[in-house]
Amino acid sequence: MGKTALVAGAGGAASKRLIEVLLADPDSSVIALARSPRASTARMNAISADLFDRAACADALSAHRGVTHIFYTARAKHGETGVESVEDNVAMLRNVLDAVEPVASGLEHVHLVQGTKYYGMHLGPFRTPAREDDARHPPPNFYYDQQDLLAERQRGRAWAWSASRPTFIYDFAPERARNAVAVIGAYAALCRELGSPFDFPGSTAAFDARRDLTDATLLARAMKYIALTPACRNQAFNVTNGDIVSWRGLWPAIAAHFGVAAGDARPFSLNEWTRDKQAVWAEVVRRHGLANTRLDDVADWAFADFHWSQGYDVVSNPARLRAAGFPETVDSGKMLLRHLQRYREAKILP
Repeated sequence: MGKTALVAGAGGAASKRLIEVLLADPDSSVIALARSPRASTARMNAISADLFDRAACADALSAHRGVTHIFYTARAKHGETGVESVEDNVAMLRNVLDAVEPVASGLEHVHLVQGTKYYGMHLGPFRTPAREDDARHPPPNFYYDQQDLLAERQRGRAWAWSASRPTFIYDFAPERARNAVAVIGAYAALCRELGSPFDFPGSTAAFDARRDLTDATLLARAMKYIALTPACRNQAFNVTNGDIVSWRGLWPAIAAHFGVAAGDARPFSLNEWTRDKQAVWAEVVRRHGLANTRLDDVADWAFADFHWSQGYDVVSNPARLRAAGFPETVDSGKMLLRHLQRYREAKILP
C-alpha cells in the first residue's frame, strides 16, 4: 500500500481488524483516532480527540500532513431500534474532513463504513437482496446525509470516496460487549449452567428468516481493496460473507459447541431475562476457571434483543464488489464457531 491511513473511530467494530490488515503491509502506517487514549506502536500512531469537538479534531490532526486515506468507522451513540442522530453523525464526519483536508495535500480516498440500516433493516421488511442503488426509504437516516456530504465534498477534488455496507459484524472482540459472538456464547453458557434448552430468543419468523453475516476480517480486507482500487471510486459496496443462512440452520452447531440441547424459537427479551443472572454467570466463571468478568461486561443484552429481532429476510447482494474484482468469501457457520473458540481459548467463554 505504501500509504498513511487515518482510522477515525479506532475503537469501533470495524476498526480493529482494519488496523491489522493495514499494518500487514510493511510500507503502510496508521493514525488511530479515538476518543479514548490508547498505546501507539511502531507504525500505528494513536491519537485522541472527541469527534464532536471541531477544534479538538483540528488540533489533533494538524500535524498529520501525510494522510493519504481516511477510513471513517466512527458512529454516535447507537440506537438499536430507533432513529440515530443525523445531526451528530454528520457533524462528526464533517469535523474529521475539515481537520484533514486543509493539511493533507496528498489525500487520495475517504472510505465510509455504513450498514444494512441504509436499507431500512431497523424499520421493517425491505426488498432483498438489497442492492446499492435501491431507492432510499423516507428519512431520517444518517447514512444518507453522510454519503451526500462526502459526494458533495468530493466534487472538484482529487480524492475519491467510497462506502462499505456490511450486515452485523462478527469477530473475536472481548473489549466490546456490543458483539453478537459474545452474546451468543454467554447466552449458551447460561443455558447450560441452568440446565435449560438453548432456545432461540426470537420469533419463529426470525429463526427461519434468510440472512447474511459479515466477518470483521473479511470486511477489513474489502475496505482496503475498495479504497485502493480505481474501479471502486465514488461508489458504495455491500460486503457480506457470500453465503445465505438462517439461525435455525446455524443453531445446532452452536449448541453442540457448548454441549447444550438445541431448542426452538421462544420469543423473550434477553435484556430482561439476564437482569438476575449475574450470580449464575459468576458460577460459570468459577466452574470453568474463566477470567473474572461481569455478565454485562461480556455481552450487551439490549443489542442481543435487536440482533435477533428481524422476522424477515436481511440479505444484501454483493455482486457489485465481486464485479470490481474482490472474490473473497467466508463460510458463516465455520466463522461463528471459530470466533467462539477464540473466546474459549481466551478464558472469556466456557
